[in-house]
Amino acid sequence: KPVPVYFENLRNPKRDMVWVAAAGPGINLVLAILSAALLHIVPLLPTDVEAWVARNLINSVVINLVLAVFNMLPLPPLDGGRVAVGLLPSALARPLARLERIGLLIVILVLFVVPWAGREIGLDIDILNWLVRGPVEFLYRTLMSVVGPVP
Repeated sequence: KPVPVYFENLRNPKRDMVWVAAAGPGINLVLAILSAALLHIVPLLPTDVEAWVARNLINSVVINLVLAVFNMLPLPPLDGGRVAVGLLPSALARPLARLERIGLLIVILVLFVVPWAGREIGLDIDILNWLVRGPVEFLYRTLMSVVGPVP
C-alpha cells in the first residue's frame, strides 16, 4: 500500500523524494540483515522449534531481499522509479514520471502476461525472474557471508 507523502513538508522535493522512496527498500534490507543475524540464536532454542524458527528467519531474509530488489526496479509507481525520477536530469525524468499512470499495468504485464505468453509459445520470457533473481542471490550470499557462519 503506498504511503501518502506530503510534498509541502519536503524542503527540496526532488531530492527528498529520493530519500522517501528509498526508505521502503532500505527497511526491507534492514529486516533482512536483522533476520540473518537472528539465525545465530537458533541453537539456543529448544530443539523442537529450532528448525521451524531457522526456516522462518531464512524465509524472512529471502522475502525482504526480493521486496527490496523488486521495489527498486526503475519503473514508476515502484520506489525505484521514484528514485530514478529524482536522480535523472529533467529531460529523462519527465518521460519516466509520465509512465506512472500506466506503471501498474506494465508491472502486471511483466509479472503475469509476458511469462504466460512465453510459456504458450515455448519460450522462457520471465523478465522479472531475470531482473530480480540474480541480485537477490548476490545479496543473499553477501549477507550470509557478512553475518558469519550460522551454527
